[in-house]
Amino acid sequence: MIIDAHTHIFPCDMRDRRDRYFDNEPAFELLYASPKSRMVGADELVAAMDAHGVDKAVTFGFPWRTADHFRRHNDYILEAVQRHPDRLIGLCCMDTEQAEAPREVERCLQAGISGVGELAFYCSDMDCQYLAGLDAIMDLARRFDCPVMLHTNEPVGHSYSGKTSNTLAQIYALIKKYAENRLILAHWGGGIFWYKLMKKEVSQVLANVWFDTAASPFLYRADIYRLAMELAGEEKVLFGTDYPLLAPKRYFDEMAQAGLNEGQKEKVCGLNAAALFGINDR
Repeated sequence: MIIDAHTHIFPCDMRDRRDRYFDNEPAFELLYASPKSRMVGADELVAAMDAHGVDKAVTFGFPWRTADHFRRHNDYILEAVQRHPDRLIGLCCMDTEQAEAPREVERCLQAGISGVGELAFYCSDMDCQYLAGLDAIMDLARRFDCPVMLHTNEPVGHSYSGKTSNTLAQIYALIKKYAENRLILAHWGGGIFWYKLMKKEVSQVLANVWFDTAASPFLYRADIYRLAMELAGEEKVLFGTDYPLLAPKRYFDEMAQAGLNEGQKEKVCGLNAAALFGINDR
């Protein structure tokens, strides 16, 4: 079973009239102002999954500031999962700084959504001010026993749309504060798993952390698969495409280049996500 742990879908109006959603949404404008930034709906995602041999996909929306936007988008995710219950696994998403965020998370989890994310801090540092807004959300995730996905990125190297100013120290502080939560760090967690080589503390702090491969072909050499599995653990790496940013084949080719054996590929491409989300191979 192949599970893509990182995909994005949008309702039709948000796709076709994206300029109407730029007001008071600097992060959305930053990432989607260009018509080259692709946006797809649930049916397009499922068709792409069929074309690429993907059995299931974890899918979610965008961390909107505007409550009406994130409620509508989360409703779309819920409806998509209801229409494709054997194919799609939904997460709920919003700007965590908004007062309505915890109520929205609880609403979605009670409605059957499978987790929270992809939460992101595109226009701010991942500092204490914003972490305070996560407390209630993380409490709910623990109560409902579901994972939380966080946008992270490497703090060095070339710049690109969506690359934030987060530091590894900030990422580590967040993980340490919510060490009892099951966390998925998108985009390889900014590389923080390298510090599992330290003799004290870090391995214990990262015990409940998974890392997805989203956008990896744009960021790292193929060797990262082998090295990440050695350092983070073979059971802690999740295949994620960031679709529609990239198609699955790019990732499968790089796994082959990295020399992963069949057992390792099975873990990355599906078994790890299935265990994390409680999915049975039916």
